This record gives sequence, structure tokens and C-alpha cells, in this order.
Amino acid sequence: MAIDTRAPARSDHADGGTYRIDVSKVDTAVLRRITAMAFRFPGRMAAGITATVAAALMQLLVPQYLGQAVDQAQGLLAGAVSGRTDRDAAEAALWTTAGLLLLVAVGRGLATMAQNYLGEAVGHLIGFDLRMAYYRQLQRLSLSWHDRVHTGDLMTRGILDIEGVRLWTDTGILRMFYLSILIGGGAFVLLGIDPVLGLVALAFVPIVGVRASFARLKLRDTWLALQDRMSALTKIMEENLGGIRVVRAFAAQDHEMAKFDQVSAAALETASRRVRLFVLSTTQMTFVYFLAMAATLWIGGTKVLSGTITLGQLTEVLAFMLILQMPVRQIGWMINSIARASTCGGRLFNVLDLTPSIADAPDAQPLVLDEGVVRFEDVGFRYPTWAGDSRTLSGISFEIRPGRKIGIVGPPGAGKSTLAQLLNRYYDVGAGRITIDGQDIRQVTLASLRAAVAIVQQEAFLFTASIDHNVAYGAPYAMRPDIERSTQTAQLHSYVSGLPASYQTLVGERGVSLSGGQRQRLAIARAILPAARVLVFDDSTAAIDAATERRIRDALAHFTADRAVIVIAHRLSSLIDADEILFLEDGRVVERGDHNSLMALGGRYRKLHDLQAGGGQVADVTS
Repeated sequence: MAIDTRAPARSDHADGGTYRIDVSKVDTAVLRRITAMAFRFPGRMAAGITATVAAALMQLLVPQYLGQAVDQAQGLLAGAVSGRTDRDAAEAALWTTAGLLLLVAVGRGLATMAQNYLGEAVGHLIGFDLRMAYYRQLQRLSLSWHDRVHTGDLMTRGILDIEGVRLWTDTGILRMFYLSILIGGGAFVLLGIDPVLGLVALAFVPIVGVRASFARLKLRDTWLALQDRMSALTKIMEENLGGIRVVRAFAAQDHEMAKFDQVSAAALETASRRVRLFVLSTTQMTFVYFLAMAATLWIGGTKVLSGTITLGQLTEVLAFMLILQMPVRQIGWMINSIARASTCGGRLFNVLDLTPSIADAPDAQPLVLDEGVVRFEDVGFRYPTWAGDSRTLSGISFEIRPGRKIGIVGPPGAGKSTLAQLLNRYYDVGAGRITIDGQDIRQVTLASLRAAVAIVQQEAFLFTASIDHNVAYGAPYAMRPDIERSTQTAQLHSYVSGLPASYQTLVGERGVSLSGGQRQRLAIARAILPAARVLVFDDSTAAIDAATERRIRDALAHFTADRAVIVIAHRLSSLIDADEILFLEDGRVVERGDHNSLMALGGRYRKLHDLQAGGGQVADVTS
């Protein structure tokens, strides 16, 4: 079920990356949204409310039956009833009252069981919906947004914050109905017995309510701080585990442990402060309650002695106060739960309310491929996180037709990989446009664009799965012969075939069981399997030895004969056979031509070639 955020949309491009909510504004709005989510399951909520009302009403009957039983027993003991027949009738009435109490207890137990079950069911359904909506939203939000937000923080929101909301919805909402009926019904009955005594007995309710309101505000701030601390802990752990080899290589375990200890200690202090606030507020409210109980007992006792009320009525009043003790105690839990839910919900909705800046245009149509001609037309771009007016790319124009290969080379930071990311619309151009067969890629659907463009990323990311699953990731219905043809082209088939489990071999987390070159070859096989019309190799052979690279290039020659190919590389051996080479520097094309013309030009390309040839990076391939 989709989650209706019902809040003003904010672009993920314009929004910052800290996502710290303003706790002074979100409380009631967030709780209203969470409550509305619960009522998206009207049948379960109606049944839950019915069970809650029944449980509360039956609980309110208990003091009345107790009062009747006391008056009946007092009448027997005082000799108010004379004769065997009258005594039998009184005893029968007493037994009837006891039987009614038993029936009420059983009925209340069944109603409470139904209330708890239905509340838990709704809570878990909301948790499921939130997890799905949150995960879908993370898939939709632009890379520029992901660049500014830490993975650990997103994981905390997706686990701890959703759990905080779920705990409120599975018990808190129905519990609010229950407590309201108990307090309202109890007040009505108490004032009906004796107005003065009822007011004394209920005097603690407004005091507790005011104290609870102040406590809720403080607890809300503390919960926000605690969730931020937990996000920081998750960030550190995620970074440490992801970079465990770097940590070991530099013997930095002590440094990492000290960093983790510092944040963990801060989280512990925040949690302790929350507990202190919770215990203090609960203790104060309980103290006020017992003061009211003592005053009620004293005033009620004098009224019994004066004959204003009966002992049974005093018992009924005290029983009502004992019942109200539970709501008083639970008010402490409720304010803690409300504070947590409003904080966690605010952090979640802050992500769910974002509008992806990279999305299909309202009138977007599927990409219609004819020739498969790619054009960059005076393209300019700068990353959103960069300050000032310095541009990553400026005035980039070129054309690549099927069967031709264009090479992109230049120093680090020149904007080479940015070209690939713009072509696949990970980011939108800031100036100019990119077209495929004359169609602006911003006006076609993302799904059709990315089906037409396959990119072998600079960093070959692999999933914790089998080799065949990783190869077929972009073509999940590919048959084994197709998978093997792709790995043969990528010069990986012989290695995989020699493994005990062959293509069923698990590669480990992020492909840790494979070498860097093997990961890159697997990424090449993954990119060419879907048979996309445009292929982009983003420094994808940097970890592959020169001889293997030559074999891959030869094997790809037939495959790329009718495809537009862009090769981004630092090693010029990858670009020798390119039809055109662009040399980028500071985001601009400073030299262009084929290998021979650029060598004859004697400029930057020639200097880079000579530098690499001196190190054997070119000569061993071209000789």
C-alpha cells in the first residue's frame, strides 16, 4: 500500500543533506499523519476500537460491582437483614454480584486480547508499508541527493525510526482511546456518587496532564538527539566495516575504536538523560496521584462516618482511583511513545516528502531507437554540492554513431566520468542538451533510456550473490548460453568454469572473493549482456593487465560493430583504435582527433602518451 505523505513536496536537488527536523513544528502534524496511516486499515481499526471501548466499559463496571458487594456484605454483618429468607436473598445477591464480576473479568480479558492483537496487526502493516515506501523512495531520489546523505543515517531511519513509528501505531493509538474512556467514564461516575469527593479524587488529572505535556516536549528533543546519535553510530560502523582492509593496513583499529567509543558514550549519555526525564516525570505524576488518593480516603472516610455516603460508595470511589492509577502510570509511557513517534516520523517523512529531481517528464515518451546516434550539444554542468560558479563541464560537443568509438582522456577531475553519468541521466545537464537519435534524453522515460545505455562503472560493484546472478543483473531472464557468451567476451569464462561451483559461485560481499581485474571483467560481461545500443566503458580496464585488455578489445570488436561506444580511460592503450579522442582539461575539450593526429599535434595527448610509453603502458600493447 502506498504511503500518502500529504505534505508540501520538496525537491531532493534543492534540499540540503542534513535533514534535521524542526521539533517545534512537527509534533502534531506528524502524529496526525501517522494516525491517518492507521485508519487506512478501517476494518481492523474499527474492530480494534470496538474491542478497546468494550474493554474500557467493562473495566468501569468493576468498581460499581465492588461497591454493591461491600454494601451487601455490610448489611449482612450489621444484621440489616433479618430472618433466613432475607439472609438467603442477600447472599444470593452477593453471589450474583460476584458472578457478574467474573463475567466482566472474562469479557474484559477477551476484549483486551482482541485489542492487543488488532493493534499489533495494524502496527506491523504500517511498518511494512513504511519500509516499502521508504525503500522505493531511496531508489527514486537522485544521485545528487544521495551524494549529500550518509548511508548510515539512511539505514537508521529505515530501521530504528520505522520501528519507533510502528510501536506507537500498534499500541499507542488504541491505548489513547482506552485511557480517554477510563478517565472520562471514571470522572462521570465519581462526580455522580458525590461531587465534592469526585472533584478531590480527580484533582490529580489536570496536574498530571500539564506535567505530561511539559515532559513530552523535553522527551521529544531528547529522542531526536538520541536518533541522531544512533545515526552517527551506524555511519561509523558502516564505514569501518566497508573499509576494514584500509583500517587493518594502517593499523588504525585503536583510532576507529576510540572514535566509536566517543560517539557511543554520547549516545549512552543521551539515552540516560531520556531515562532520567522519563523516570522523573513518571515519579512526579505517581506522587500526585497518591496525594489525591490519601485526600480522597480522608474526606471519604469522614463522609462515611457522617452517613453522607455508604462504605460501598467509598469503596467504589477508591476502586475507580485504583483503576485510574493505570492510566496515570501509562501516561508516562504514552508521552515517551508520542515523543519518539513524532521524532521518528518526522525524520522519515522528511525523506518521503522529497520529490526526485531526476524523474520522467510529465509528457515523457519511451526512447525510439533508429540509428542510435548520440550527440552532446554544448553541454555544461556543475555538481550541486559545489559552491560558486566553477563548472565541472563547459561547452562539450561531440557526436558518436553506431560502429564508431570515441575516447575520452584527461587528468583526474577533468570531468570524464561526469560525461557518462550525464548520458545515463544520473544528473541533468546544466546547459545544452544530450540527444539520442535527436530525442532529448530529458524528454524520454528513464527506463527506456537506461535500457539503451549500458555503463561499465569505474568501480565494479558486485552484489553478494552468485556469479551468474551478477552477470545477469541487467538481464534477469538471460539463459546460461547468453551469460557464458558475455563472460567469454570479457575473458572471464575460463576462470569461472574452473571454479568448483562454476557460475553458482558466491562472490562475497562487494565481490571480495574476486581480484580487482576479475571484478572489472565481470562488470564488462554484465554490461554487454543486455545488448544495449550505446556502451560506455568508464576506465573499466584499469585493473586488467595489458594482454587481457587486448584480448577483451579484440573480442568486443564484433559485438560493438553496430553500437556507439564511448571509452573513458587514463591508460591510452585503451584508446589507440578510437575513431576520435577528446582530451578534457578543467571541464573543456582542449584537444580532439584520432591517435595519429593528436600525436602529430604534439600537445597534451602526446606528452601523456610519451609519459606512459616510458613506463611501458602503451608500448606493450601497440608493439
